Amino acid sequence: MRAVIQRATSGEVRVDGTVVGRLAIDPHEAGEKRQGLVVLLGVQRGDGPEQVATVARKIAELRILDDERSALDAGAPILVISQFTLYGDTRKGRRPSWAHAAPGEEAEPLVDAVVADLRGRGLHVETGQFGAMMEVSLVNDGPFTVLVEA
Repeated sequence: MRAVIQRATSGEVRVDGTVVGRLAIDPHEAGEKRQGLVVLLGVQRGDGPEQVATVARKIAELRILDDERSALDAGAPILVISQFTLYGDTRKGRRPSWAHAAPGEEAEPLVDAVVADLRGRGLHVETGQFGAMMEVSLVNDGPFTVLVEA
């Protein structure tokens, strides 16, 4: 499993022009700058519960927000978007191979499990739409992006 985690001050995902998920940050909230995480999540063939647990823990607990806080510490919102192209192999030729990406029927329940784990920790999580052609926008804060592999 592979997650590209981006610290963001805003983010949303649209399908056919309709917002299906949004980083739930209130820009008018008083006090400190509000941040959340936009997570692009890819599932590899053979991934299972162990990878789900590791990736969810990393997303929740990595200290990548201001003042070295985690999403869990800050109660930061998270937007999770499935992205099989994270397993595109470009080592040969000019066309990526998707041979390592899990098929949809294997990947979707694992993406759902990561989301459920994060919600079980009390985090506000919104998502894209699995298998849809999505338009993703975000304001990366920093910029700050990390790659987690499990």
